[in-house]
Amino acid sequence: MECTEKYKEHIEYTFNAFCRVVIRYAAINAWRDRDKRRQREISFEYLTEEKFYPFYTSDNYFIDPYKQYPVTICGQTIILTNGELAAALSSLPEKKREIIYLYFFGRYTQH
Repeated sequence: MECTEKYKEHIEYTFNAFCRVVIRYAAINAWRDRDKRRQREISFEYLTEEKFYPFYTSDNYFIDPYKQYPVTICGQTIILTNGELAAALSSLPEKKREIIYLYFFGRYTQH
């Protein structure tokens, strides 16, 4: 079967029309998917203002577990491995530090 020039032109136009239809419906589907995704998404402004979620988190994986914090109580130096506990004990008055020391390390009761 011989392909005439008119038949080749017809095939080219048909293929072009087919491509335009495919591209048109792909664009329609893309717009529809984008609208569905927008309806499901929540903005950062809503999360921070309405729900009070922070934008960040901090991991404590790389804190040195063997770091030592010396605290002096009742003339003795106690080595702590928790920096927050050492800071809290250091901020207490001397009398309260002595009570805590005697309760936990001196085996004294509240009486």
